[in-house]
Amino acid sequence: MASATAPADYEDLIRLIHDRHGQMSKTYQKISLYLTQNPNDVAVLSVNAIAEHCGIHASSFVRFAQSLGYSGFKELQALFQKRLSTAAPGFEARVKALDAELSAASDGSDAGFLRDLVVRDIASLQDLVAAINPEDLTGAAKLLDEAEVIYMVGQLRSAPVVELMRYILTMLGKRCILLDSGGGLATHVGRTMRNGDVLFAVSFRFYANEVVNIVDEAAAAGIPVVAVTDSTLSPLAKSASVLFPVPEHDYSFSRSLAAPMCLAQALALAVAARVQKDDSDPRIPTVTGS
Repeated sequence: MASATAPADYEDLIRLIHDRHGQMSKTYQKISLYLTQNPNDVAVLSVNAIAEHCGIHASSFVRFAQSLGYSGFKELQALFQKRLSTAAPGFEARVKALDAELSAASDGSDAGFLRDLVVRDIASLQDLVAAINPEDLTGAAKLLDEAEVIYMVGQLRSAPVVELMRYILTMLGKRCILLDSGGGLATHVGRTMRNGDVLFAVSFRFYANEVVNIVDEAAAAGIPVVAVTDSTLSPLAKSASVLFPVPEHDYSFSRSLAAPMCLAQALALAVAARVQKDDSDPRIPTVTGS
């Protein structure tokens, strides 16, 4: 039976999930991660389909909802449906179009792999536009533009996003230091950050321990952190001055970087516009051969 404490709207539900996440079982944490990363899918898919995506039995979703005070999963799901109807009324049509496109393209050929990835990346980029708060973009660009030194950290498959930002911001004349894991010095170099510096950090599941530790130490020292990660439940979230949660959809053996790369380029362009201080379109210098 539903408890009187069950959240009545989506925002309160997400806050409750965040508050309880650390005390949840591993199964409930996995469910929480899916719910916070894929709110639109939660609104339009059946509990069985959601459970299949997660690799968790549907009954666990029912018990999860009941642990939060709801009578069952449908009552919890109704909050996601209400959010979707007001925030993104065209999403359900996009889902149906995407499913039709993928069904037609599932031929198992090499070209089919390409088509599948491109179609899904288009959907993830559309979601990115809807999910990112414009005020967060402005706040992050301001921090990066005004920083004395921009320290950067990202390992494993997050590394390309950081490398792109380092290249662009360096070409704009910003002082950037990459906290490279080579040589085991990343943590120690990170401890040289001073007032006026900013840390740009990128990490996705499964989060690199060194990156998480560097972010925690920087925040404890009062260094602003601009973080790109996959969820508001990420270990980077609690330390971030500006957080960009870019949900990852597990549709290939190697999760796509299309959305975080696009976000990084948008941040770099926003910094370029501030550096150039004129009305012309921001231009990023390129390296040319001799």
